[in-house]
Amino acid sequence: MSSRGQRRIDEIGDESRRRILDAAEELFAERGFDRTSFVDISERSGISRGSIPWHFKNKHGLVMAVVERALERAVRVEHYPSLPTLTELFDDYANWVRGGNSALMFMILTEAMSSTGAVHRQYQEFLAQRRRGVGLWLRAQRPEGVDPKIASKRERAFAAALTGALYGIHLHALIDPDGVDLDEALRLIAAQFDKNRADLWNTLPALDDAPHNGRNAGKTSD
Repeated sequence: MSSRGQRRIDEIGDESRRRILDAAEELFAERGFDRTSFVDISERSGISRGSIPWHFKNKHGLVMAVVERALERAVRVEHYPSLPTLTELFDDYANWVRGGNSALMFMILTEAMSSTGAVHRQYQEFLAQRRRGVGLWLRAQRPEGVDPKIASKRERAFAAALTGALYGIHLHALIDPDGVDLDEALRLIAAQFDKNRADLWNTLPALDDAPHNGRNAGKTSD
């Protein structure tokens, strides 16, 4: 097959994927996850029902793809003229949370936690991608001359802590919107992380030297 023919096939595949995601996002918002079927999505998108699992494997894979695309639209580093601050990124995230469809992120969390199959792996990859995004943002600010192995470990730990705090506040705001000031909570977290980020590569102890899950707790040197 010619490269031109292959490009055309890829374009058709990308267009089908976009139409499926558009339809799924609309229907999930209108009806909820459980009451939306592949048949519904097929009718709304104009794409055959059999093509949906070919693109997304299953319904859980589809909802994760919907959430991932929505997040990428809401928080895109390349849209800023310079490297954005956490406050800027969190302001965009807060606008997405208030958009009304961000609860999809948590719809299958319980199943993902109680499973070791495809749903668990899909959610695991989704969260890993979010952490990698934070890691890339940090790496762009890494000072020269820092040991890359230690820096990478610290950046991964920072990314896990930051995304954990972010999603925790998100969940609180969804469940108790009147009791949680989303903007203020996110800005406070951003300010605290920005303050500690200044010392991320300099004064924190190497993670290899810190107690790990209690294994090194209580040990003393000879």
